[in-house]
Amino acid sequence: MGFVWVIKRVWAYLFLVLLLSLVTAQDAMLPSGETVGQWAHFDRMALWALCLVLLVLLAGRKGQMPDFPAVLSFALMTWGGVEAVIGLRQLFGFAASGHSLYAMTGSFFNPGPYSGYLAMVLPVCVHEYLAGKAAGCRWRIIFAGGVALLLLCVLPAGMSRSAWLAAAVACLWVYGCHEQWGRKLRQLWTCHRAGMLAVAALLAGMVLLAGVGMFRLKPDSARGRLLMWRMSCRAIAEAPWTGHGAGSFAAAYGEAQETYFAENTYSEWEERVAGSPEYAFNEYLQAAVERGIPVAVGALLVAVVCWWAGFRKRRYGICGGLLALGIFAFSSYPLQLPVFVVTSLALLAGCVVGRSKAGWLTVGVLAALWGGARWEEDRQTAQACREWMNARVLYHAGAFFATEEEYEKLYPWLRTRAAFLFEYGHGLHKQGKWNESNGVLQEAMAHSCDPMILNVMGKNLQAQGRYAEAETCYWRAVHRLPGRIYPYYLLAKLYVEPDFCQPEKLAQVGQVVLTKEPKVPSTAVREMKEEVKEMMELLTIDN
Repeated sequence: MGFVWVIKRVWAYLFLVLLLSLVTAQDAMLPSGETVGQWAHFDRMALWALCLVLLVLLAGRKGQMPDFPAVLSFALMTWGGVEAVIGLRQLFGFAASGHSLYAMTGSFFNPGPYSGYLAMVLPVCVHEYLAGKAAGCRWRIIFAGGVALLLLCVLPAGMSRSAWLAAAVACLWVYGCHEQWGRKLRQLWTCHRAGMLAVAALLAGMVLLAGVGMFRLKPDSARGRLLMWRMSCRAIAEAPWTGHGAGSFAAAYGEAQETYFAENTYSEWEERVAGSPEYAFNEYLQAAVERGIPVAVGALLVAVVCWWAGFRKRRYGICGGLLALGIFAFSSYPLQLPVFVVTSLALLAGCVVGRSKAGWLTVGVLAALWGGARWEEDRQTAQACREWMNARVLYHAGAFFATEEEYEKLYPWLRTRAAFLFEYGHGLHKQGKWNESNGVLQEAMAHSCDPMILNVMGKNLQAQGRYAEAETCYWRAVHRLPGRIYPYYLLAKLYVEPDFCQPEKLAQVGQVVLTKEPKVPSTAVREMKEEVKEMMELLTIDN
């Protein structure tokens, strides 16, 4: 019986390790930041995991099942430790990071989500370490403590304030639960209310100072978050009950930001930090933008109910991981990545599933059904992305006719990828296929808020002599990101067209081109300024 029990624990551990293994699923043949490879990996692992859980259920006597949250905790700590080692190897130059601009990204594309993943695992380690000390289990103390130390070595280097805050609050909460701070604080409040108020005021001041320090660490990044949240709220106000639809955040955000800047009431710092984000950097706002407020609130309530159930069962590590994820999701985009989606669902299951065979079987079957339903589509989409990477060589080489043939074949599978649609439409533009190009670019607008799409659409319209429509596109691009010089340059070129010559407007936009300072000075910007200056001088001479 003892041998069977060990085998069941090993199989149960492998079951969850497989389900969570997409954290390190990488495919160098896919575009940077593409997640379909991780989904394809999960689809395969979910089917293998079901086989393992069936083996667990068939082995041993009735009722003898491993504790789901305990096994989940060790599976999470395993992958957390693996990620920490990958990060350390990158920091010391033994491995390449996933992004050329950052020294450390783990197996992620940039250090933000990587740090968020480590922050989510750290409170699990703290709980297991404290529980191991209480139970006198040396191997549990060593494993959890070792992983926690690895995470603490790497987490500060990620420079993610959101992850630091999430880890600190969640770990402090887990420690407080083990030390029964709630009961002790109630007793202190009864006996020393004045002292408690003084300590609370001191702590509030310290938190405020820490917040100011974190803001000053990267002020424009924090301001950028504030602007994104403000624009997201404007997008929510447009469709508060139904949302704009799944995957529609970028398009809804772009329209909201365009409308806001068109009102010309914005501040200088807003122009400086404005961008074209794919995500809201706040999962709660993004859910409301795409799905509507009722669905977003309903999903949050389900998560809170599961968390409360786990808390009542004293599953502090699992609840701490969820708490860290919830805090991190307030200023980042974890649920846009497969690893966080799968891990968050596993954590929610860890709050309610215990030792019952029904619970284990439910998790295995649901994972297999989910993965099996996606398998074929994800596999073919991943293959299409690999072929797209090969076709990109033709695109960057300027072989646009050959590019069109390849992109046309891939279009059915990649028609929701904004980057693919932009390249496809831009290639058609380079061939002089103005209408076809605008048709594809219009689809790209439904998945992106990048003003470059509007710039190319305007150039297509200008080439057809549809000057008023081209002007509208250029001004829309200006209002999406007023800090960019390029759309003003295109407007200047439009206003010197013989059939659309407008000296007053040329003087207006030309002055902007000549006086506006770019975020990053370049040769292209200098050449645009020189060309606009020549156009204005020639027009002055002609007049």
